[in-house]
Amino acid sequence: MSTAPTPLPPVAPEVLAEAVENLTARLRKKLDAAIEGCAAGTPAAEQADDGSIGFRFGEDAVVTLRLGPGGAVTSAGQAVCSCLLAPRCLHRAAVLGAAPLADAAPPEPEPDSAADSDSGGGAEPEPSAVPSSEPAAAAPAGAGAAAQQAVREDAGPTEPDPARAAVLTPAQTAAASALWRAAAEALAAGVTAGGAVVQAELLRAAHTARLAGLPRAEAATLRLVRGLRAARERSGTHRLADLTAAFRELLHIAAVLASGAADPALAGSVRRAYRPGGSLRVQGLCREPVLSATGYGGVVTHLLAPDGGRYSVSDVRPGGLARAKGAGSASVALGGAVLDHAGLARGGLRIAGATVSPDGRLGAGRGVQATPLPGVRWTDAPAAALFARPAAEAVAAQLADPDPDAAGPALLGCDVTVVGAAGEDLLVREIRTGEAPAPLLRLRAAHPHPELPHRENLRRIAAHPGLALRVLGRPDLDRAATLRPLAVGPVPDAEHTLRLPEEWFGRADLGYERLQGSHFPPGTAPGAGPLTVDPGPDPLADAPLWRVRRLLETGVAGGRRAVAESARGSEPAAAYGPLRRAGFTAAAELATALAAEADRRPRDAFGRLTDPSADGYAWAWLSAAAHLAAAERSLVAASWA
Repeated sequence: MSTAPTPLPPVAPEVLAEAVENLTARLRKKLDAAIEGCAAGTPAAEQADDGSIGFRFGEDAVVTLRLGPGGAVTSAGQAVCSCLLAPRCLHRAAVLGAAPLADAAPPEPEPDSAADSDSGGGAEPEPSAVPSSEPAAAAPAGAGAAAQQAVREDAGPTEPDPARAAVLTPAQTAAASALWRAAAEALAAGVTAGGAVVQAELLRAAHTARLAGLPRAEAATLRLVRGLRAARERSGTHRLADLTAAFRELLHIAAVLASGAADPALAGSVRRAYRPGGSLRVQGLCREPVLSATGYGGVVTHLLAPDGGRYSVSDVRPGGLARAKGAGSASVALGGAVLDHAGLARGGLRIAGATVSPDGRLGAGRGVQATPLPGVRWTDAPAAALFARPAAEAVAAQLADPDPDAAGPALLGCDVTVVGAAGEDLLVREIRTGEAPAPLLRLRAAHPHPELPHRENLRRIAAHPGLALRVLGRPDLDRAATLRPLAVGPVPDAEHTLRLPEEWFGRADLGYERLQGSHFPPGTAPGAGPLTVDPGPDPLADAPLWRVRRLLETGVAGGRRAVAESARGSEPAAAYGPLRRAGFTAAAELATALAAEADRRPRDAFGRLTDPSADGYAWAWLSAAAHLAAAERSLVAASWA
């Protein structure tokens, strides 16, 4: 075997869950330490000539991983150990636990689809919805009706629509209930106690959800497990706020699905349900590089139809940063169109026999035919409509009525004047005719990777205060008045604005093109000069809601015990008085109820817990988290006005 360092291959979640489940209680206590050793390279991975990867634990124990066609371990038989306890041994479970989690395997493509599974083809039906004979799940008595009501009122975009609600099958409701229990136990444990055993319970519940036809619940669980791993490994990619959001999302999805009736969008579908789109005429808007933490890279080109319909063409595959940078000029695999993504972003397509996913992604099935069209500038229809609507109005509409099928916030456009820089952010002010001065907006890099030109372009723009700029980007709905720009262009009829090359067709893709000095007007606008701007208070970060946010994140980091301990040092009136004085009475009440529920551990005369379930605590936590998310959405909407 070669002694060169070999990266661990991805492992299917269900394989890891089964390996941990087979361990005895004594071995489970040693599992976390064994996984840390494997992750640190003890023992080192060694690759054989046949492609298998081996790990030697002493003389009599060698764990061998044989990879499937996709380069991952997808079945229990691909991970074997030579020790006497195998396959119920610590060696095998430790190696599998140290490996990264593989994504859920997609189903086989349909016969009329393109070879690229990401581009899609036909449609796959949703899981059948037959009446369920099981009663709807309810919150435990300890949580109270107020907790359920808070979740129903504040849960937001994934709340089931009565007009679209479908009755789930008994298998689906059972899977959702099991997922709720696993998530509740993981929340009560927190990061400090959320080791491999807790993660394995989540993975087993996720696999059951997938088999029951609940892929969205499975995806939310895998995000949570990856977040727990990053937190325990103290990874640089870990953010406690993201992990808190992952817990909120999973608990809400599981709670609504366990009720037995949910919006079909909440259940999701195993593959993108591409539907016939007929004939389409679309115009390019911009390109966006895609770079994921799981090693995928590529590009998404955003398109717009004359009726305002939003579409996209994507090319995302394994390859990381190199592929994200190179895909911007790669050929578009759509209906035989001889066009690359750079040309499509400034051109257009006439498509016959189009197939479209719910989030607007165009499929590349065999029956699709595409013909290139001349490009349209942002000043002409249909792109001009994106810049005609005030940004505050567009953001308020997205927050009030989010699209459950959308991959993220919709693109919006606005004309702004550059004010200056605040750290890595660019401060601008929207140009409004005949109105009071608009609030300061933050333009934050759409992707922070230093080898993508987003940040460099924003720094160059910040050196030109007073510059008039047309911006197309995606609002950051988790931050006050923040836009993540994807492309910029000159403002029509403005004297002090960008001067882009004619071949750029009036816009620059910030993720692919680099602005140069010749692209800016000489000098500065009349009366404008270098400005040192204080952005002022942040209406979201400076609101007393941070007290609720800190309590929720304390629970995620330290578990139920940490929440109970944090509330013992002060009276609720003193801890949450600022919330009540600021008008956030409901938030104060829910935070107080959460602290009380965390400390509620009734015991019998022998000191044994009479209610060991974590359901009541999870309901109280979810109620406070859902209300906080709704309150923050309101503050974000107000920050744009």
